[in-house]
Amino acid sequence: MTTTADDLRTATDAVARLGSSCADYEALPDSEVLAGQKQIAAARRLLDTRSAWMAATIARRSRPELGHSGLAAQQGFLSPEALIQTVTGSTKNDAFKLVAVGTMMADAEAAEKLVEAAVDAPDSDPGLVAAFVAKVPWQAPIAHAVTDGTLSVDAAESIRSGLGQIDAAVTAERLGTALDSLLVEAASLNVDQVFKLARRMRDQLDEAGIAAREKQAHDDRFLRVYRLGNGNVRLHGLFAPEDGEFVLSTFDSVTSPRRGGVRFVDKDKAAWAKRVQDDPRSTEQIAADALVQLLKIAGEADQGRVFGGRRPAVRVIVTEKALKPGQPGTPETAAATETREAAAHGQIEGNPVPISQETIDRLLCDTGNRGIQFNESGDIINVGRDERLFTEAQRAAMGVRDGGCRWVDCDRSPAWSEAHHINEWLKDNGYTDLADGVLLCHPHHLLLHNQHWSIIRTGNDYWLRPPVDVDPEQTLISLPSKRAAP
Repeated sequence: MTTTADDLRTATDAVARLGSSCADYEALPDSEVLAGQKQIAAARRLLDTRSAWMAATIARRSRPELGHSGLAAQQGFLSPEALIQTVTGSTKNDAFKLVAVGTMMADAEAAEKLVEAAVDAPDSDPGLVAAFVAKVPWQAPIAHAVTDGTLSVDAAESIRSGLGQIDAAVTAERLGTALDSLLVEAASLNVDQVFKLARRMRDQLDEAGIAAREKQAHDDRFLRVYRLGNGNVRLHGLFAPEDGEFVLSTFDSVTSPRRGGVRFVDKDKAAWAKRVQDDPRSTEQIAADALVQLLKIAGEADQGRVFGGRRPAVRVIVTEKALKPGQPGTPETAAATETREAAAHGQIEGNPVPISQETIDRLLCDTGNRGIQFNESGDIINVGRDERLFTEAQRAAMGVRDGGCRWVDCDRSPAWSEAHHINEWLKDNGYTDLADGVLLCHPHHLLLHNQHWSIIRTGNDYWLRPPVDVDPEQTLISLPSKRAAP
């Protein structure tokens, strides 16, 4: 039954009786709270139906063939969706959804009126009636459910987009039966569940089209990487289900303890999960760091296949002031650190945002970065020694020796670790010798440079020295190898 103005008044009156303040709603008993939520949903469905009708009207009066005389163009908008978004204050997606559902309803209503006129005509022609019936959109039952207030506009769009373009080989009778069943189930489901149900129904009805849709999903894949005005780099991408699930699985494995993952029975795995839960980084930050580490591992593992023989790298541009040599192994005072922080900085080539001394030090440790040194006049005075990076053989030996990240209680494997120069490459004239390098995972490598920790070596033993503000005595912490005993 088509909703009338009385239906809308009844629904809004029921909502109005619930109260007009938070206190009124808080005073409601549980039964009335649940009933009230349903009344609000019903009223919203009726209002959204009218929003969709209005959106379809705006779209029709703004159709491209009208040119600048169209309604949207007259108001200074390039599309009806842009006009609707501005007037309603909604999102672009919401505006497109209203137009799509409203247009679907308008098309169904117009086609059915033609059928009625043909049937009611004095000289009704069965052939003409059949032709008009054939032109009624298959989405008509969806439009009826929205008009009747039994289906929300959001759910209607989920069904419309979930079913997509049904192959012509699917008979109208089979499609109609399936759609009726879908609408019955949709009444008790949320929008996300309705979309999944519609997708399953589409694949059951149009099994032959699965391969074509799979190919289309693969063809639609993309990854865009671009630099923002503030120097940050943003990624935006879309993956086909096969690759996308692999990406999800990868990040699930990294962050699962944060998101209610499985409870680990294995003692070592349980300890790892606890460390992930206690990690001060957010889950999103852990995922972002993991992506960067994966790219670094790929570059180390198979440069030729993944990167065409060119190892990804960035050039770090620094002034001579930022690289004043210190005495290797001599701890800095807090005052010296503050002076250096205030005066020294560098820049990553191509990126306008300055980087701190701590970032310079860390980047020049590993990860394929090369330091280009300038004096105060802007003249290049040093492009770095040729053997700044540890060789593949040296890194392999460090992996065997260290067993992974040397930091206290860290369980990152060698593959997830970076080579850190104990004596910094440029600032301390450090050498790329196996004994003067240790493995640190990316987060701990960051922490060491940014928080001014340091690592020293005495013979074959390595020690972690905390900064003065963490431990005024700077008590050395032993960093034994993580290598499993033979």
